[in-house]
Amino acid sequence: MGGRKRKPLARAGVFDPEDAARIKHTRIGVWDLYEERQSDLRIPGASRLETASQMIQGLPYVWRMLKDVCNIRRCSMLMTFYFLVEIAASLIPAISLWYSGQLLHLVETAVEKRSVDKDVLLQVAAGRVACAVAERLLQYSRSRISLPLNMAIKQFYSSHIFHAMARLDVPTSEDPAVQRQLESAWSTSWKSSVAWETIEVTSNVIMTVIRLLSQVSVLIGVLRDQQDGPLLAVLSFSQSLFQWFSVRRFAFKSLVWAATTKNEDYIRMQGFKHLVDNPSHRKEVVAGGLGEHVTRLYREAASRVGDDAGDFPEMRRAYVVRDRLTFMSILREPMRELPQIVFTLRAVQYPASIPISLASLTLINHTANSFSSSLFGLFGESFSLAEQFASVRKLYEISKIPNRVIDGKLPFPENQQTLGLGVSVEFRNVSFRYPGTEKYALHNVSFKIGAGQLCVIVGVNGSGKSTILKLISRIYDATGGMILIDGQDIKTFKLADLRRAMSILFQDYTYFPLSIKENISLGNPNLSQDEDKIREAARLGGAEDFIDKLPEGFDTYLNRPTHDYYSSLPEGTTTLFGRQVDYSHVRGVGGMRSTDSATLSGGQMQRLAVARTFMRSLVSETESSVGLLLFDEPSASLDPTAEHDLFERLRALRGNKTMIFSSHRFGNLTRHADLILYMDDSEIMEEGTHEGLLKENGEYARIWGLQARAFL
Repeated sequence: MGGRKRKPLARAGVFDPEDAARIKHTRIGVWDLYEERQSDLRIPGASRLETASQMIQGLPYVWRMLKDVCNIRRCSMLMTFYFLVEIAASLIPAISLWYSGQLLHLVETAVEKRSVDKDVLLQVAAGRVACAVAERLLQYSRSRISLPLNMAIKQFYSSHIFHAMARLDVPTSEDPAVQRQLESAWSTSWKSSVAWETIEVTSNVIMTVIRLLSQVSVLIGVLRDQQDGPLLAVLSFSQSLFQWFSVRRFAFKSLVWAATTKNEDYIRMQGFKHLVDNPSHRKEVVAGGLGEHVTRLYREAASRVGDDAGDFPEMRRAYVVRDRLTFMSILREPMRELPQIVFTLRAVQYPASIPISLASLTLINHTANSFSSSLFGLFGESFSLAEQFASVRKLYEISKIPNRVIDGKLPFPENQQTLGLGVSVEFRNVSFRYPGTEKYALHNVSFKIGAGQLCVIVGVNGSGKSTILKLISRIYDATGGMILIDGQDIKTFKLADLRRAMSILFQDYTYFPLSIKENISLGNPNLSQDEDKIREAARLGGAEDFIDKLPEGFDTYLNRPTHDYYSSLPEGTTTLFGRQVDYSHVRGVGGMRSTDSATLSGGQMQRLAVARTFMRSLVSETESSVGLLLFDEPSASLDPTAEHDLFERLRALRGNKTMIFSSHRFGNLTRHADLILYMDDSEIMEEGTHEGLLKENGEYARIWGLQARAFL
């Protein structure tokens, strides 16, 4: 076709010279901001046009949000009351201004007739008091309505965001850009949500417009017949408008930007912060006597960084809102004095008009100040509104973030009964690199494991053993070659079906912030309510005995997901009356624990992970839903007896299913294996049975000899 060929995506950390012309670099404190240039043409008002465009693009999502919110129980009624209260509150200043106008007429009458209508004066005073009381009541009503409304909205969207996060695969969730999207959609602060803040900002903009229009309308009616009133009003309001237009606000004009810091001292400061505020590091800090040392290092780094040591959002705000000295900003100051100059000239010319002019000037200045603050608030809210509309758009679009691992279309297996006979696995010239790295984790790896076979992958750390299991389970996809399951490309099968047919225990196993019972039961959600099955899985994993010895047994939390709260006085503080703060009494009465985590050994923690795998693979024999068992270093933290018992149970209970182990230990497992793959430097160096590899007298035989020698 003669067109330009599409360039491959640049790898992480690789500089593309062609990008230099498209990217703008700005230094903000310790941060480097990189913005994608939109155009070489500088269009006047482009930032406002972009803001308007951003709002227009977000409008359908905001409309969808409002409909969703109104469908939440009670929210429709609460939203109606909320907006009625907001409208009433926005009209109070105009009503108060009207009473001020009545007071101005009283002053004018008093000057002309030397008398005051007491009834009108009392009405004006009562009206002003009523406005003040009404304003306070409306503020109270707003807070009473907004709190339950905010909580209901936040709770509603929490399930939406939870699902959006839960559906992401590993490569997608590890992408920092995706993580920032999820963070911005989840909540802007601990006490609010994107949806509620958008409603608040939108309401503020609408109510500010109503407040401005109502005040201006009332002021025009009040000053229409006043001498010099219109002139003073024009001068006062024009200086507010002049001030508004003269202020230069800076914002990021690009929708595509990224910020990073390479300041070593700032990075070390953050590392030291995590070191001292993370409970998992506390034992090392205390045992090593590191407290004073890391404090000194932190202070040294902080002194070198200086005032630039701020998080990027904080530094960005300082950059965006800063003023710069311009001719317009200097000129706007004399503009403030024009109404006073006109009043002085009129007073010299017509001394009798001083009381009226003074009252008019006071009223106009008060209204102009209110108008100016509202105008600036509206200006700021317009940018905030655009950002909130964009956040609402993100809120709905995070559920559409495409996963990097593409789902297949074919069901697996076609016949559920065949799973009991195992699954065949074949690698054909498979290569793989982890995202953001240059080194191959696997390079041109080929092998075939027959259905029902026991395969053991052995080799040194970092040789690629764990990577093979991650590719079989499609945690990642191979960057080259092909993986076949039962003779068919693994990418053609539905991910849910494929993973349902497997049971996996990874070396870097994780523990959910749930009870031990739920940690085990999640191995097979279909049997999560069957406590007998859960206990059987714990027994098979070798965890039942130590779980029963825990104070709360199977209901024990490894890491409690919620924390207790205490008053602001630290433990041991001496109070004003000489008492020392001691929380042990209230903790005892409240049944509160002094620690949020259960202390288990590495071997015990690994047994829980094995029990979860048993729950999936071996407890549910009646379902025959698992045909492939993957174990990544399952005995790394087990003592020899526990390791022997585990392997014996696995071999006895697996039936005819395919089982693949990765391990750096040789022993009974490798002696009974149908296939052994010896790996080194991301490649398979040797392949065969235990006896066959010993006869070859290669690297496998050498390592076997080294490990066996310890027992001779």
